[in-house]
Amino acid sequence: MSKVRLFLDHPLAEGQPVPLGADQAHYLFGVMRLGLGARLSVFNGRDGEWEAEVAEAGKRAGRLVAREQTRPQAMPPDLWLLFAPIKKARTDFIVEKAAEMGCRRIRPVQTEFTNSERVRADRLRAHAVEAAEQCGGVFVPEVDEIARLGDVLAGWDVARTLWFCDETLAAAEASLPAWSGSPGAVLIGPEGGFSDAERARLRALPFARPIRLGPRILRADTAAVAALALWQMVEGDWR
Repeated sequence: MSKVRLFLDHPLAEGQPVPLGADQAHYLFGVMRLGLGARLSVFNGRDGEWEAEVAEAGKRAGRLVAREQTRPQAMPPDLWLLFAPIKKARTDFIVEKAAEMGCRRIRPVQTEFTNSERVRADRLRAHAVEAAEQCGGVFVPEVDEIARLGDVLAGWDVARTLWFCDETLAAAEASLPAWSGSPGAVLIGPEGGFSDAERARLRALPFARPIRLGPRILRADTAAVAALALWQMVEGDWR
């Protein structure tokens, strides 16, 4: 694997020229010090991973040429992550780990006890891209604008099973759902947990399954990683 990997929103095929914008040119030629003829790995989330060659290198622009596909396109399991945003750095962490762990879609949700209401989806998308570049992935998850949890649930496709993490679930009630083979989603509540009304609504939904993440109360960012790992072990590509 090339030490330099770059996500490009451009078609990739053998001999395909790929123009570079100012930010990409600065990163490749100013930061990474690549020159004419240098090789790097590129991907666009649709056409797999390609080895590309630097054909033009400038301070504000450049051009690559795709030479050879090194990995075919591989899609992660049909898994979504829904989470209530928290502090900026920890929200960034959740998005990065969701991308690394194979989520297809990331959906910030506003709950009754959500502390952070300002979420810049474009910044979170940039973190998802960077995570995919660094972890060797060839897919970048969608990142939605924040929406109210109630609105998201109202428009839910009942064929997608929702695991929601419930810290009030007693050990005697807790068991991981069996493998279903259906699309899935994981919901992580805010630092203050779900409200009683939210918890009651979730428990009444036919597509929702409460899960317990052990005997300790986890921080929201830790809970997201733990729940995604459990889903991947039961339903995903870790089985």
